[in-house]
Amino acid sequence: MLLLHCPLLLLLLPLSSRMQKLPTRDEELFQMQIRDKAFFHDSSVIPDGAEISSYLFRDTPRRYFFVVEEDNTPLAVTVTPCDAPLEWKLSVQELPEEASGEGSGEPEPLEQQKQQITNEEGTELFSYKGNDVEYFVSSSSPSGLYQLDLLSTEKDTHFKVYATTTPESDQPYPELPYDPRIDVTSLGRTTVTLAWKPSPTASLLKQPIQYCIVINKEHNFKSLCAVEAKLSSDDAFMMAPKPGLDFSPFDFAHFGFPADNSAGKERGFLKSSSKFGRQTSSKPRVDLHKVCIGNKNIFTVSDLKPDTQYYFDMFAVNTDTNLSTAYVGTFARTKEEAKQKTVELKDGKVTDVFIKRKGAKFLRFAPVSSHQKVTFSVHSCLDAVQIQVRRDGKLLLSQNVEGVRQFQLRGKAKAKYLIRLKGSKKGASMLKILATTRPNKQLFPSLPEDTRIKAFDKLRTCSSVTVAWLGTQERNKFCIYKKEVDDNYSEEQKKREQNQCLGPDTRKKSEKVLCKYFHSQNIQKAVTTETIRGLQSGKSYLLDVYVIGHGGHSVKYQSKLVKTRKFC
Repeated sequence: MLLLHCPLLLLLLPLSSRMQKLPTRDEELFQMQIRDKAFFHDSSVIPDGAEISSYLFRDTPRRYFFVVEEDNTPLAVTVTPCDAPLEWKLSVQELPEEASGEGSGEPEPLEQQKQQITNEEGTELFSYKGNDVEYFVSSSSPSGLYQLDLLSTEKDTHFKVYATTTPESDQPYPELPYDPRIDVTSLGRTTVTLAWKPSPTASLLKQPIQYCIVINKEHNFKSLCAVEAKLSSDDAFMMAPKPGLDFSPFDFAHFGFPADNSAGKERGFLKSSSKFGRQTSSKPRVDLHKVCIGNKNIFTVSDLKPDTQYYFDMFAVNTDTNLSTAYVGTFARTKEEAKQKTVELKDGKVTDVFIKRKGAKFLRFAPVSSHQKVTFSVHSCLDAVQIQVRRDGKLLLSQNVEGVRQFQLRGKAKAKYLIRLKGSKKGASMLKILATTRPNKQLFPSLPEDTRIKAFDKLRTCSSVTVAWLGTQERNKFCIYKKEVDDNYSEEQKKREQNQCLGPDTRKKSEKVLCKYFHSQNIQKAVTTETIRGLQSGKSYLLDVYVIGHGGHSVKYQSKLVKTRKFC
């Protein structure tokens, strides 16, 4: 196929009687013309073997030309609508082999040649109306002047055209597998896992193919061109994740929310790339996102919204030609947010609560009788937890709790209390909670503000250590336990064992040193010391002190790591 600008074509036609048969594609000339962007700019010529992009104004038809100079020539034409449906048709008319010039042998005047070409409709070969990527393919096309007429009746729009006389060898578009569907293999509240069969262009022909996924909440797209038309020029596409990363290369934390359009701020997770010189646009962000993932054929989209329908499209892109083919898109609705169970608290009964990292639990306390006061006692076993208490919807309390804390609130007839417990960011949380309308009901022992165990280095020997700890004004039972540990036992290991809710009943009998009662009305004198004997020289020991309340519930002090002297 020889590709000519229309005026150039009209000039050459009168010379046909003195020319040899029009040559086939001159590859060297063609490549030179492709590199010269100005050659095809706003041109009516379709190049052989290269995709062109152009623009249509609404209700303004546009015509393109190309010449097939030999009969029985293979021909393939592909038209890709971008952001609006197109009407297009392909027709052919014979080229005049020799001009008459009224029998004089002279060529007809140029205006007559132009009138002849532009007025003749030719034979229609194919027509289509819609927004699908559509093809005309023929293994044996006649020679002639081919015309491609395009029209958009909805709006101004972009489109792409590809034509070739060597479709078998070109194969510009990646081939789809026999089953071109995208499968949803896993569905969660915030994640969707997709899988698809690889393109034969990559697996059999070994051409460089990468897959690009497009996610949005409106509809499926039939071409990558349509996706790019939807996104404004200010939106930067996501880069492909590096090999070895998890299938969560981008953050959907703000998916579906309006963009912050303040000047100079980056937009959500689609951040402006300085190397492209893109700046944040003042337009609202489109809920449409594209990510290219290399040649993998499984992908997990994460950080989606629960109970929301998303549309997923997959495009195989030839990285050499940058031409793409669309798989059959799919859609899926993420699962609903798990309904939060509310635990009922019984008056005067301790309830154990486990909270996942960054998680939350809801508890409900509805006293059966009228009450003047209500007491909430909380024992946080590991890291600090946040407690919020609402009475009939009104917030009464919001505090962070470490160790044992007690809160007394004013009561109200027929009141219902909703307790929200929020866990730590560091890890899972465990706690015990007691709600009661009886003011004297105290199952948890009171604790001093400082729950450390102090070791006296000067009193340390090869077989004993001396320690001290603070008590309270109330008389309580204290038990001390020891456990031999390795010399490389670290503070980090000790921290992991700081579950204050585990009582003496979880310890071996051989680890028990002694139990004793003590208290002091003078809080400054509520200190007790103890010497632990029978230890081995040069060994490390972990010491624990438990205070046991009247209801049998115990609280552990902070563990202490000590070491006996090696030489005495």
